[in-house]
Amino acid sequence: MGERQEEILRDIVENYIKDFKPVSSKSLVDKFGVSSATIRNDMAELEDLGFIEKEHTSSGRIPSEKGYKYYVDKLMKPKEMTGEEVLKLQTILNNNSLVVSDAISKCMEIISDITHYTSVVIGDSSKNATLKQISIIPLDVNPIDGVRKVVAVLVTNQGDVENKQINIEDNIDLKELIQTSEIINKALIGTPIDKVNERLELDIKPMIKEVINRYEEVCNFFSSAFRDFAVDNADVVFKGKTNLLDYKEYDDADKLKEMISKLENNDLVQQIRTDDENINVYIGDETEFDKDVTIIKTHYHVGDEEGTLAIIGPKRMEYDKVVSLLNFLKQYLDK
Repeated sequence: MGERQEEILRDIVENYIKDFKPVSSKSLVDKFGVSSATIRNDMAELEDLGFIEKEHTSSGRIPSEKGYKYYVDKLMKPKEMTGEEVLKLQTILNNNSLVVSDAISKCMEIISDITHYTSVVIGDSSKNATLKQISIIPLDVNPIDGVRKVVAVLVTNQGDVENKQINIEDNIDLKELIQTSEIINKALIGTPIDKVNERLELDIKPMIKEVINRYEEVCNFFSSAFRDFAVDNADVVFKGKTNLLDYKEYDDADKLKEMISKLENNDLVQQIRTDDENINVYIGDETEFDKDVTIIKTHYHVGDEEGTLAIIGPKRMEYDKVVSLLNFLKQYLDK
């Protein structure tokens, strides 16, 4: 791609982000000081390369996901924060009366207010909790098929008690579940909740192989239960949850309903989690959340606390603004 074509792509992306209107070749002629034919040829080549696309019957062009990605990776310059924005964040971060989690939550609320996007903090509180006890309690006894439902009760060293109702397969013996839970209690007490599955595979499975008939199925049962406990024990804090709904992309009632449903789906929200310390941009299908949004996210680690910071917005997000704000917060937390 030539230098002028890069500048044209930058202009199309930034104008579309600002106005939500397709950009025509006519609007670019004066700015670049070349003929309309030259601009049209450059735009045609950008379209052939997949960086821009035609929207419906309009003569203008809009950025494609590939175009946004190229802009973020090659053309975008982080936007300088205003003094007011810096002061707002610093005031929270320098407030020693706030615990880390509250300071992070308040900072993400400020970023959400500044950008008018939705922010989410996904904490990893399960990393600090260790296993104290796991119990299996029968719920529903069927004389023909045996026990079909049980409640798995997890107690952590922090005093948290989590209950999970689980359907069990017909070929799993309740007595073997209870026997395995007793073995887990003896072998894995003090193990961090998020590390239990690893030890189930390495330590418990070989231990029960000779005494439990369906040891694979039984281990899978406990693996699924502990995975659910770790997810449920994660703190999820949204700020500006309804901001996303103000954008024209969600004027359609069905899209609006779908987005609200996704934001309230804990399993889907948990997929936003990341362990990557870099600030990464995921656009459209890359997000694995919704094809019409962008998610910019990073992992944070402060003392014993860690988790994910994420901003959710439309694909025509002010990438330069969001990256600058998250980068500022990230650098402050890393001090």
